[in-house]
Amino acid sequence: MAVGSGRLQDWHAAANRACDAGQHAQARECYDRAFALAEAEWSADAPVWVPLLNNRAVLAKYAAEFELAESLYRRALAIAQTHTVFGPSELAKLYHNLGGLAHARGDFAAGEPLARMAVELSQSVLQPEHPQRLADEVAWAGLLDGLGRYAESEPIYRRALVAWEARGDALEVAVCCHNLGALCAAQRRWPEAEAHYQRALSIKRESLGGEHPDVGLTLHNLGVLYQQMRRLDEARAHLQQGLQIFVASLDEQHPHLRACRRQLAGLSTMDE
Repeated sequence: MAVGSGRLQDWHAAANRACDAGQHAQARECYDRAFALAEAEWSADAPVWVPLLNNRAVLAKYAAEFELAESLYRRALAIAQTHTVFGPSELAKLYHNLGGLAHARGDFAAGEPLARMAVELSQSVLQPEHPQRLADEVAWAGLLDGLGRYAESEPIYRRALVAWEARGDALEVAVCCHNLGALCAAQRRWPEAEAHYQRALSIKRESLGGEHPDVGLTLHNLGVLYQQMRRLDEARAHLQQGLQIFVASLDEQHPHLRACRRQLAGLSTMDE
């Protein structure tokens, strides 16, 4: 769906590129330009707002501006629900993102029904191997993990991993591997967790570069895993690498950054 005039589309596209690259300050400036153009050209409930609001909410989530992100997602959903141009798959994307926001806030109970709604919508119109349906199912599995429902989530991850491998989508393979690593770590299946995390880290570094916050997240999780395994030197090295990336790419109050600092502080007490 086209997003307004050429200038509006250009600023929106530039914002999306910057966000994907982890350049959040630049992305925010571009979204501000796009919003100003949209406000000048369109009514507040025009369909053109839906992708713009959704993508700006993604950036707010990355910056841990969770209340802002939720208000943007819900405004986008309210607009989309009033226009027939948005079918089940478009609505599923918004429910997916609302569920993901709840996951980021650690509110798994609130997020699970939202993610499940995304799955139900995508399953109603998309084939089993469609990438959006796979992504919706994996996101739902992540919330099931948060609720300790591992027997439900693990088969979802494993089916999706096979499908993403067949499609040759490296980043989605990395997402599944990272999530499987977290699942295995939660069940103290440490060697398996390490293998999944290492594969995810290798793919992310190759695909995103070494300074992307998603690389930092897998480094952090590996550090936590090594701490649990009492491999403290490796834990410290991975946590420090993750922290360096987070400091450079995330706002100071972002949960990933704060969690990494806490983990390193806890590791220091183990040395005393």
